[in-house]
Formats: sequence, structure tokens, C-alpha cells
Amino acid sequence: MRKVISQDGTPIAFEQFGQGPALILVAGATATHIADASLASTLAPHFTVFIYDRRGRGESGDTQPYTVEREVEDIKALMNEAGGSSFLFGYSSGAVLALEAARLLPSQITKLALYEPPFIVDDSRPPIPVDYVSHLTKLVSSGHRSEAVAYFMTNAVGVPAEMLTQMRQSPIWSSMEEVAHTIAYDGAIMGDTISGNPSSLKKWASVTIPTLVMDGEASHPHLHQGARELANILPNARRRTLTGQGHGPANEILGPILQEFFIG
Repeated sequence: MRKVISQDGTPIAFEQFGQGPALILVAGATATHIADASLASTLAPHFTVFIYDRRGRGESGDTQPYTVEREVEDIKALMNEAGGSSFLFGYSSGAVLALEAARLLPSQITKLALYEPPFIVDDSRPPIPVDYVSHLTKLVSSGHRSEAVAYFMTNAVGVPAEMLTQMRQSPIWSSMEEVAHTIAYDGAIMGDTISGNPSSLKKWASVTIPTLVMDGEASHPHLHQGARELANILPNARRRTLTGQGHGPANEILGPILQEFFIG
């Protein structure tokens, strides 16, 4: 892996695939660049794809104090490495980070694609607890990393508590524990967009970049509503629902859609 240096001096580790116009993939909560490797391979014949470890994860640094703006600066450093501008694709909470980058760096993002930003803008599911971020931070700072992951899975993802015992036995649990301190970062990125209030999305009404907002047909209703609300707010967006897909869409479905949107 190579590294770029973000504005605050933090090293951000990345890998680069393929050739063509630059496309940066922004991962969601708990994911490192490894989670994007398969999609990057799918897209590599058509793009120069950048996948990276968000700060605090994998081989990237984690300069404190954390702010969302610093994560946007990380994306800016990658775009500068890519030649000054790029396409941007984010999924889950990474979609919200990508959206914030589009708000703060509009001249450097050519087109924006988002998959299921996990907004809660109606009563189709309970809102996230108001002390969600502070509670996560407290758990991690006191050494309870596994409990922080469990809190995230039950309160944010919505996994039934009775399924956690089985999940704790899977290899992915230990990898989530390793980045447990960054789950609060994604909570900060979400802000009040997980409170059930649709007006919380209006901050992005200024984003005029051509944007594709996607959701999966098989996903929870609150994800459909969040995608619908965002697409209505953004002045230059269209929405597309992927048939038969859930929160983790198949690369063979997602890849061609991204290719069509970005380069036709």
C-alpha cells in the first residue's frame, strides 16, 4: 500500500487499481480498504480506482482530536494524488461522508454516487439514542471494545440481540473490535440525520454535483425513505432502486450501474 499525507499530517494508506478516470471508494463503518477490493477489481477496467483505509483503520493514522472535516481532508488528499479531481462513491455511512465531501469540495468532485446512506428520517424504525456517540466513546476508552461493537450492531444496524452470540464467534467480530474506536467517528458523520427528522438532510441542498442516490429493493424501509428524501433535496440527483439487492449489493449488479452513471 502507498500513503498520502492529509492536511493535518495524518498518513492515509491506499491502493490503486486499473486505468481511466479517477474514482475514489469511501467505505462505511468498521470497513477497511479490504472491503472495497472486490468492487475495485470489478471497476478497474474502466477507472483508476482508489481504495483506502479511513483514518483510525488499517494502516492509516489517527491524529486527534477527530473531526468530520479532517476525514474530508483525507479524501481531498487522495483526490490531489489522483490529479486534482475524481468521481466519488460512498456506501452506508461512507455515503454520508462522501456527501459531506461534495458539500465542502464541490470543485474537485466530478460526479457523486451514494448507496444507502443510513438516514433515519421517519418513524419506520426507532431513532438512534441521543447519547449514542458519547456512549460508544466511553465504552472504547474504558477498554470495552467488544461491547462497543455490540452496541453499534444492536442500536445502529438493528441486529437482534439474540444473534450477537453467534456473531461474536465469527472472524469478522475481531476485525470490528480492532476498529471499534472509529465507530463513534461514523456516528459523528451521521450527526442528527439518525434522529427521525427529515429536515436534517437540508444541509446538503447546496450540493449541485450530478448525483446518483441508490437503495436496494430488499433493504429496510427506513433506507428507502432516506434515499427518497435525499434525492428530493439534492438539486441535481436521481434515484435508483436496485432490484433484489440489500445493504450489501452484489458487485456484478453495482459495478455496471456505477460505470454507466460515471462515464456512460
